[in-house]
Amino acid sequence: MSSSSRGHAGVDGCSRGGHLRSGPRGTSRDLWHPGAVPRETDDRPPLPSLTQLQRRAIDVLTRMAPDAVPLGEAFRAAGHELALVGGPVRDAFLGRVSNDLDFATSATPDEAEPLLAAWGDAHWDVGREFGTVGARRFAGRRGAGSADVVVEVTTYRTDEYDASSRKPVVAFGDTLEGDLSRRDFTVNAMAVRVPDLVFVDPFGGLADLAARVLRTPVDPRQSFDDDPLRMMRAARFVAQLGFDLDDAARAAVVDMAERITIVSAERVRDELVKLLLAPHARAGLELLVDTGLADHVLPELPALRLEIDEHHRHKDVYEHSLMVLQKAIALETGPDGAVPGPDLVLRLAALLHDIGKPRTRRFEPGGGVSFHHHEVVGAKLVAKRLKALRFDKQTVQDVSRLTELHLRFHGYGEGEWTDSAVRRYVTDAGPLLERLHRLTRSDSTTRNTRKAARLSAAYDDLEARIAALREQEELAAIRPDLDGTQIMAALGLPPGREVGEAYRFLLELRMERGPLGEDAAREELLRWWETRTG
Repeated sequence: MSSSSRGHAGVDGCSRGGHLRSGPRGTSRDLWHPGAVPRETDDRPPLPSLTQLQRRAIDVLTRMAPDAVPLGEAFRAAGHELALVGGPVRDAFLGRVSNDLDFATSATPDEAEPLLAAWGDAHWDVGREFGTVGARRFAGRRGAGSADVVVEVTTYRTDEYDASSRKPVVAFGDTLEGDLSRRDFTVNAMAVRVPDLVFVDPFGGLADLAARVLRTPVDPRQSFDDDPLRMMRAARFVAQLGFDLDDAARAAVVDMAERITIVSAERVRDELVKLLLAPHARAGLELLVDTGLADHVLPELPALRLEIDEHHRHKDVYEHSLMVLQKAIALETGPDGAVPGPDLVLRLAALLHDIGKPRTRRFEPGGGVSFHHHEVVGAKLVAKRLKALRFDKQTVQDVSRLTELHLRFHGYGEGEWTDSAVRRYVTDAGPLLERLHRLTRSDSTTRNTRKAARLSAAYDDLEARIAALREQEELAAIRPDLDGTQIMAALGLPPGREVGEAYRFLLELRMERGPLGEDAAREELLRWWETRTG
């Protein structure tokens, strides 16, 4: 193995052997890259040193070597170059082992495919038109407790967009450095040549990684012009990695935000989903709004910045919505809990629950502001926006329903709801009840500690009443005491509209009075039928 197995990795284009450096720019000045905009509150771990990053990478790359090295040897024997690139290299420096490995190569897809077929237990070429072929090596080769290894190998290339096209135009390149120059950010433009495990960092990605800065390998305007989706990816990486976008790239996004409109809705949606599910979702959303990208991909969000929230505090609904999102994320549970995180439906609902306010704002006499029925208007706007972003039908329905229900709790007060009202609350929420619990609790962002405590106690009481009723009744699936067949037998009716009306009568009765039993329900049904038929 190369010098990395002895504690250091060679640096292609910089230094061979010896201590790992960050490339031609790899100096102590570059390590703390200027231009990043600090956050007011920063709960991220301390910045690692280059030495710490190197040690992490060496450990991770050594663990990945049993799979990467034989593949590299096969490519070299056939006269081709092969290098591990992109996310797996970046993640190695962050101490993360990946079983999905991306490689770049000088080989064409036709040349790479037989080599992958010999290396793996299965292979495919569904990305051949983009220069990509893939393979899977089953876990059994690595011993007990290991996972399958999936690799994708792509010919050196460049992606460009025609000014009026949503699809990239693929052109193959001939050098690794050229391939890296066309990647989105320097932290993703590092590579490790295999089988020798020689580190390649021509654009100072390691220094940027240490400083938590996102910077483009080439001029950001050129990079974002080549692929406008990279602007969305910037926000996504801010959310995923906790990094900051440097000033030049931020300025380019501001100037070029409108160009995101040539990218398909599906690709924008995928980046937005990854952003929302990331550990620092708020930071990514703030970047979208501050740069103007959100004006084109999620315009309802920046539209909230000028609206006063219903609590009449010195914060707008935009700030309130971000706070609700953060609180909702904190209420997600572990894998075995009621709402395992990260939960896309809950996070979307938390972010968008108030988007109906701009449409419903009214200035009342005396200086007050009202937003009557904003939950109903908001539910429609949510559905419209998520459909435009090509979200699946169930997600659209669920987020819209939570938006519609998010104010239902208000008015519960000191527990004056009847058991009937509690049943309706549970029934209307259906399978979304646990998410609704968390959305409702998160929606309280008041700075008045007494009011916050009162709201929390009231919701505690509601949840306790729901639990008590669950002990007595089957709340999760409230049905009439008689089914359709029993109704037809009791009333002597054939299937038809009248049976449906009778069913709805019994369901309403069940809501109001709880379980009656079949005999009492039949008596009530006959009494209702007599009054109805006169």
